[in-house]
Amino acid sequence: MSAGLSAARTRAALRTSARVSGELLLILVMLAVTLWVLGRMWSVVWPLLVGLLLTTLTWPPARFLRRHGWRPALAAAVVTVAFLLVVLGIVALIAVPMSSQTDELTDGVVEGIQRLREWAAGPPLNIGDDEITGAMDSAVARIQDSVGSITTAVATGVGAVVNGVITAVLGVFLMFFFLKDGPRFLPWLGRQLPGRLATDVPVVALRGWETLGSFVRSQALVGLLDAVFIGLGLWILDVPLVLPLAVLTFVSAFVPIVGALFAGFVAVLIALVSNGLTDALIVLAIIVVVQQLEGNVFQPILQSRGLGLHAAVILLAVTLGGSLSGIVGSLLAVPLAALIAVVWNYVREQLTDQLTDPPEAAATADG
Repeated sequence: MSAGLSAARTRAALRTSARVSGELLLILVMLAVTLWVLGRMWSVVWPLLVGLLLTTLTWPPARFLRRHGWRPALAAAVVTVAFLLVVLGIVALIAVPMSSQTDELTDGVVEGIQRLREWAAGPPLNIGDDEITGAMDSAVARIQDSVGSITTAVATGVGAVVNGVITAVLGVFLMFFFLKDGPRFLPWLGRQLPGRLATDVPVVALRGWETLGSFVRSQALVGLLDAVFIGLGLWILDVPLVLPLAVLTFVSAFVPIVGALFAGFVAVLIALVSNGLTDALIVLAIIVVVQQLEGNVFQPILQSRGLGLHAAVILLAVTLGGSLSGIVGSLLAVPLAALIAVVWNYVREQLTDQLTDPPEAAATADG
């Protein structure tokens, strides 16, 4: 005969399930309220995050100066000015060579358009000038009909650029204050918190800071690999402006998705107008291969080692962040996942039973 269900055990299992479900529901509600509050405070949170990420880049030289007797304010000021000079130097390294060859690039664009028209006029397309003119007239008419939406899009883009500039400026100012007063923050935070929080929160914050530093360093290494491989391919094909394009590739690696697309578009365009369609297609193939290696090999491996996350977790985090919040979500997905892992690991450490030697082992050690 089969044994029947125990009524007492069934009621106990249901009570346990209900209690756990209620606790999980409360945790989810708390997380939802936290995310809502962060969303309402995003204009403050985003510059704060930018400042923290910039500080992870500039803290090593500031720490070096402080250890050699420099006052905190002076070290922070020198490092901040040096950082701004480096940024201006990178902009000049990209902009000046391109501006000096503007006429050549413009002539190349015109010539490239003419080549496309000649190619379209021949077999197998056999598109005549009348058809091209008609298509251009139709495109102009569609643009005229969409003036309102285009104006709105331009205004939105300008607003995004202005917000980006304001965020960058605030991030630089916050970076200066973090460099100057950062080491005093954790002791101050510990004095403001009661009980165990005075110990737990500073420890988690310190581990989170180290995790952010690992993220920025791994991202910089990935950008360097991209710049080297793509720059080497451009140099072999004798594409002009190799150094500015390599620098642009390195800088754009810090902006997920859009940065790679923008840098790749510029490289392919310059290859097209200077070397022709064949070299442009080769450059496109090189960029696609390197970006695939970056997204599927370099970035997951390097970040998984530096952040203590599995490569699959990083890929899933970037995908989820991009689907939820676009570019910003892709940018913050990996460090956020790493910070969540830091908190989880610390909680596990605190909840794990401390291993103690058995009495026999202790007696043997004493003897």
